[in-house]
Amino acid sequence: MPADCSLPLPVTVLTGFLGSGKTTLLNRLLKHPAMASTAVIVNEFGEIGLDHLLLEPLDGETVVMAAGCLCCTIRSDLVVTLATLSQRRALGEVPPFERVIIETTGLADPAPIAQLLLTHPEVTEDYRLAGLVSTLDGQHGLAQLADTPECVKQVAMADTVVLSKTDLAGAQPEALRQRLTTLNPGVPVIAAADAGPDILINPGRPESLDFNTLAPEPQFHPESHAQDHHDHDVNRHDASIRAAALVIEEPQDWISLSMWLSFVISTHGEHLLRVKGVINIAGAPGPVIINGVRHIFHEPAHLPAWPDGDRRSRLVFILRDLDPAVILTSWREFAAAA
Repeated sequence: MPADCSLPLPVTVLTGFLGSGKTTLLNRLLKHPAMASTAVIVNEFGEIGLDHLLLEPLDGETVVMAAGCLCCTIRSDLVVTLATLSQRRALGEVPPFERVIIETTGLADPAPIAQLLLTHPEVTEDYRLAGLVSTLDGQHGLAQLADTPECVKQVAMADTVVLSKTDLAGAQPEALRQRLTTLNPGVPVIAAADAGPDILINPGRPESLDFNTLAPEPQFHPESHAQDHHDHDVNRHDASIRAAALVIEEPQDWISLSMWLSFVISTHGEHLLRVKGVINIAGAPGPVIINGVRHIFHEPAHLPAWPDGDRRSRLVFILRDLDPAVILTSWREFAAAA
């Protein structure tokens, strides 16, 4: 079924550290028929090997690819590029793309891009953030997470993590998956060989959050952290980024719960890298989906039915420079007073 052509168009941010395989992944997925009518924004063509896909240059910065996709470079900034693409789409000067993929550089912080897509008045009329996908090197990922804060932030904010080079990694992918579960509870982790176009088309869908991996307590213990830091150095650069996973058994009153979320956002918004979750609202046939970056949140989405049989409310808070116990204590105090 073709994608909805109405505005705002969905935008997926594809990020990943240097050499993590995002170029290879994107090249492969762009050949899939489901990815037709996609516009891809990259910093410069030299960063992505598209030569074998090129069909026809439209100008110095835009080409049409054989798969029916459109590829352009960032002109002066992302806002200008998106606005120009939208204008050219409306005028029929480019193929009528139905979605956008933004491929970041390997050292990029995805948070400003996500915030721009959520808040910038010149962007939000025509585009919406669909989600974030991060590639991670299956062979060197553990070392990169220990040594590079950019890599940590990319996977911590992701809706889906794609592991590359798993054929070269030996037994490391399992340890890497456990590390990701600690850093970004519930995030689906997919081997690159198994990744299909849906990870870019629907990266933020609620059923993609793997709640089977969630725990009701954050997997961080201050008393053991110092020992890990001293002996293994696994948290040298990402000790400031932690996760709190909250599982709520009973259906909730939306007004009361939204008041608590508003309190958390207003009090700790600068520390919230991502907040995402599925909430069981008393009397509603399906869950409410929440998704935010720092203090900026999507409008909550009300689904007509549950994606599975688990009716618990489940929220994940990806935090920077904030102890997860602060969020969990706040919830316990709220629930006790309710």
